[in-house]
Amino acid sequence: MPGPLVGPAGDTSTAPSTSPTTGQAGPGKATVAVLGGLVALGPLTTDLYLPGLPAIADDLAAEPAAVQLTLTFSMLGVAAGQLLFGPLSDRYGRRPPLLAGLVVYTLASVVCVIAPSLTVLIVARFIQGAAGSAGLVIGRAVARDRFQGVAMLRFLASIALISGLAPILAPILGAQLMRFTSWRGTFGALTALGLMLTLVAFGVLRETLPAQARGTGGVGAALRTMGRLLRDLPFLGLALTSAFAFGALFGYISGSSTVLQHVYQVSPQTYSLLFAANSLAIVVMTQLNGRVLARRFTPRGLMLAGLGTAVVAGVALVLMTSVWDFGLLGFCPPLFVMMGSMGVVLPNTAAQALSLVEPRAAGTASALLGTGNFLCGAVVAPLSSLGGRPSAVLLAVVVLACGVLAMVAYVTLCRPARMKAAEAEASGVVAGS
Repeated sequence: MPGPLVGPAGDTSTAPSTSPTTGQAGPGKATVAVLGGLVALGPLTTDLYLPGLPAIADDLAAEPAAVQLTLTFSMLGVAAGQLLFGPLSDRYGRRPPLLAGLVVYTLASVVCVIAPSLTVLIVARFIQGAAGSAGLVIGRAVARDRFQGVAMLRFLASIALISGLAPILAPILGAQLMRFTSWRGTFGALTALGLMLTLVAFGVLRETLPAQARGTGGVGAALRTMGRLLRDLPFLGLALTSAFAFGALFGYISGSSTVLQHVYQVSPQTYSLLFAANSLAIVVMTQLNGRVLARRFTPRGLMLAGLGTAVVAGVALVLMTSVWDFGLLGFCPPLFVMMGSMGVVLPNTAAQALSLVEPRAAGTASALLGTGNFLCGAVVAPLSSLGGRPSAVLLAVVVLACGVLAMVAYVTLCRPARMKAAEAEASGVVAGS
């Protein structure tokens, strides 16, 4: 068992506590807090400035659809960055790539603050997303380093409890910041956060992947590992399921600001409260999934229930916006249900996918999952503004399409017999390593 992730500087002897029921180390509060903060950096980076999108368009004399490219390129950066930081963490350990990513993130945030044009802001957002992805990809890899099965799911749920507060608080905080400063002030807040996390990580983070468990080889070995994982149908199915589910989530995230403020004429403060309610649905369902549902139902049963709920909610959303025009009252409830279903689908997908790989490939596997998620999110993000104007109907269609594709990917590629065979193979590799 690798050493603790968090501990006093120089202390490598403290073993994590062991669960009497699983025999596996239980996540310490310090570990959960630090990793939760690092993983929360992603949604904070995405959501804090969302209430300021209209102000960015006005200040930089750009169309709303063009300003949404700052979100698209941020997600493209997160996708590309994970392909870099995942393999690096398998080769050199979790700590060095994470610290490097945090330093670059802080510097890119400074450029966002002073960006003189939309082009500079888009480039800086790409770099900011790429660097910030280090915490996201390495956080999942640490979960695979230390836990398996339900214990891994509980650990991911514990991290999600903290990181899940980010999308709830970020738009509220962003809206309040917009009352006292410009949109540049929101990026100033991200700069301060990046600096703080860099200092905390440097001081307290410990390594979870010992030298003897690390992968060998360079770029070629990383590419071969990626190819092997993508040829594995269950892993590919879970990666596609996660990507399309994430597409539904980011279709909502990217389009909700302009749809709610321009189509339904809500204020930035009201938008932030509605956004927070949907984020709360994700957090509550994530915790319920990790602490209650995972102990009573099979992972496949939970996945089918979550995906089915997402599809039904998507159908209701399309009907409420295109056939029965109930306005805001018809738009918000189906989205709330769909976002809650993501709290079941996304953590179960990640836990199942990581259980199919050995620890020395966990960083690469985590990178593939995250890259697929954010690539899909980057493609979906601008779709709700096609034609140059926001549309609630188009947003509903995009969200429903992603939910249907996620269901199809899981049902066709993640059949029970294939899943059992892949899990047995991964367990054999771990036992023999």
